[in-house]
Amino acid sequence: MTKTRNQGKKKQKDTLLKRINNWLHLWLGLISGAIVLIVCLTGCIWVFNEEITGLLEPETKVTWQDKPVVKPSELMQIASKLYPEKVPSYANYQQGRAINLNLRAANAGPKDRRTGNTILKVNPYTGEVISTEVHKPGESDFFRFILNGHRFLWMPAKIGRAIVNYGTLIFVVLLITGLIWWYPKKWNQSTRDKSFKIKWGASFKRVNLDLHNVLGFYALLFLLAIALTGMVYGIKWYSEGVYWVTSGGDKLAEYKRLDSDSTLKGKGYAPEKAMDMAWNQVITRHPKSMGFYYSFADTADEKAAINITVYPNKGQFYNSQGYTFDQHSLKELKRQDAYSVAYAQASFGEKLRKMNYDIHVGSILGFPGKVLAFLASLIGASLPITGFLVWYGRKFKKKKPGKVLAKQPNAIRPEPAEKLLVKI
Repeated sequence: MTKTRNQGKKKQKDTLLKRINNWLHLWLGLISGAIVLIVCLTGCIWVFNEEITGLLEPETKVTWQDKPVVKPSELMQIASKLYPEKVPSYANYQQGRAINLNLRAANAGPKDRRTGNTILKVNPYTGEVISTEVHKPGESDFFRFILNGHRFLWMPAKIGRAIVNYGTLIFVVLLITGLIWWYPKKWNQSTRDKSFKIKWGASFKRVNLDLHNVLGFYALLFLLAIALTGMVYGIKWYSEGVYWVTSGGDKLAEYKRLDSDSTLKGKGYAPEKAMDMAWNQVITRHPKSMGFYYSFADTADEKAAINITVYPNKGQFYNSQGYTFDQHSLKELKRQDAYSVAYAQASFGEKLRKMNYDIHVGSILGFPGKVLAFLASLIGASLPITGFLVWYGRKFKKKKPGKVLAKQPNAIRPEPAEKLLVKI
């Protein structure tokens, strides 16, 4: 008798936990559905931004040649001839593509977008300007628009970023509660079919339910990886916590701007010579790298430094390495954050942090990984829609009067006429 009572209590407790789980999944899904839809949809578009841009701009493809690329000083001269009122801000070089040379107004800081910017597509071997893009203040291209939606829902950054960050956290909870809801009480042929197969020939409601449950299960691990790496960029306590756990208790060093020695202004190298010398040092150390990003020092700011980042692999960022140089003395300045450490010498926590973006967009596995990230994000965007339709269909479905009585075992049923006659 006691054993039976304990089993009954356990069953009741499990039912309560299940109900709480299902309640959380339902209401958190309804609250965050629009956020998840936008973030996932923009994410799956952003994954292939480089490939799509390459297809839309075939003229920017440049066949690799076994000879040196144009130096930073040469890019500065090209810019000054075409736009004397502007100065170079940064140059992005990827093997097989034209250099993206970004110009800004001479009286504006590198991050000041109120004056707009100009982008020159430059042949990396000849210095020929292939094309020019002029962006007005506040204007952005298609993929910048997509990224703005992905990061802060096209709202003011301070507000939208917080909504996206904690909306992503809710999405992680939804994935976990969804798995618990999906998990069948008993495993048999029928439950296996419902859990792993979509019954395409069934009614719309059944197909929709299968799309939500089955596709959600198959994309679960990929979506968790994308969501968890995405929160690293937005939630400080989470980012620091992940690093603390993966590094064995080390504190995450914050990125700090390294300044040039302002007392050396006018006593050191000319800007063009300093940039070339810094560039030569870096390419000598990394002669086979597939990409470089070099940031020109703002000569109007005596504390600004020269920054160069090296990308050894095409389309991947995990093993990139950054260098910073004093613009006056050309002294190499050492950063202390995780991104400044060479991948081969990095600890596990630092390696994981350096791989974070590549995991987020799937490029850690190359092009196949980006395809998986695209499909997972597309499924993630569909989950709020299919989930809402499931809830709406159950909440507002029309009940047939003839079947209501049959589903109520304790309801008073009318007795047959012959029994009534006997009673009379």
